[in-house]
Parts: sequence; C-alpha cells; structure tokens
Amino acid sequence: MPKQKKTILLCDRAIAYDLKKSSRAKRMRIAVSAGGVLSVTVPYRFPDMFVERFLHEKAEWILRQMDHMRQRGGLLARYGRAHYFEHKEAARALVHARLAHFNQFYDFDYGAISIRDQKTRWGSCSRSGNLNFNYKLAVVPEHVADYVIVHELCHCKEFNHSKAFWKLVERTVPNHREIRKQLNRL
Repeated sequence: MPKQKKTILLCDRAIAYDLKKSSRAKRMRIAVSAGGVLSVTVPYRFPDMFVERFLHEKAEWILRQMDHMRQRGGLLARYGRAHYFEHKEAARALVHARLAHFNQFYDFDYGAISIRDQKTRWGSCSRSGNLNFNYKLAVVPEHVADYVIVHELCHCKEFNHSKAFWKLVERTVPNHREIRKQLNRL
C-alpha cells in the first residue's frame, strides 16, 4: 500500500507524517529521517486510532528527534535520491584516490569497491574484503571522508573494533575520536 500523508497535533505543533501499512510489518515502527521527516509503518490492518495514541505517548521523544535530525541534516538533507547519480561518480573518484593514498601506509588487500545509497551507514567491509561506501562521502569535509575510508580499509586486517583495529586507524588518522563525533553530528 502506498504511503498516506497524515497530520497530528503533538505538544501544540502540527506534525506531518507518512503512514505506511505493510503486510510484512509485525509491529508499529516510527522513524525520523534526515531533515526531520517522521514516518510510521504498521501492520496492514492496524487501526489508525492506535497509531495516534502511540504518537501522543511518544510526542516528546518524536519532537526531540525531529529537531535533532533537522539540525543534523543540514548539508546532507539536501542530497536526497535526486542527487545520487550526480554525486556517485564524484564519491567513486574520491574513494579510489584516497584508498590508493592510505594503502601506501597499510598495504592491505581488498576486493571490489562499491558506491551506494546507504541509509544508515557511511561504509562497510565484507568478510571477503569488498568495500562499500555511501555516495554522500562526496559532500562531507575531506577529513571526515578520509576517516571513513581508513576505517573500512582497516577492517580488511581487523574485522572488528578491537584495540588492534583502533591502533591501525590511528596510524593515519590520529584524531579519529574527534572525527567520529563530527560524523555522528552530520
């Protein structure tokens, strides 16, 4: 079923949200995406009055999350699906160039490199050494992109977040803790 656009009054604020009824959903799920957009997914025959009751119960949390995501969204909120293809190749060139640069210090073997529209991750590394990166790396500050690239490259050697892993990252990104905090605010 397609999304329905709904509005609800939470703490004296009119809040628009997308309601999706899904035959695969087992329970209600609320999410606030980049830019502060609220969406609710419920089982197909779930009554609307229960959705509204739940939203009222969670009103303070929802409003906090929406405000946080609007502030955090900033630059990244403007780069939705419409900009994916436009920035994908820029991200690919950046990732290849920075991997070549950083791998001079590590000399790790890695597999294929993919640039994707990942909703919740900046990057990932598969057990076989394939590296995946979010296309939005093309629009973040260079030091942040470098951290993500080094992080995933180091997973080719240490497939965990152990002390040994962080020591590898620290070789080329000594301020990785501060950059991680910046990344969490994007």
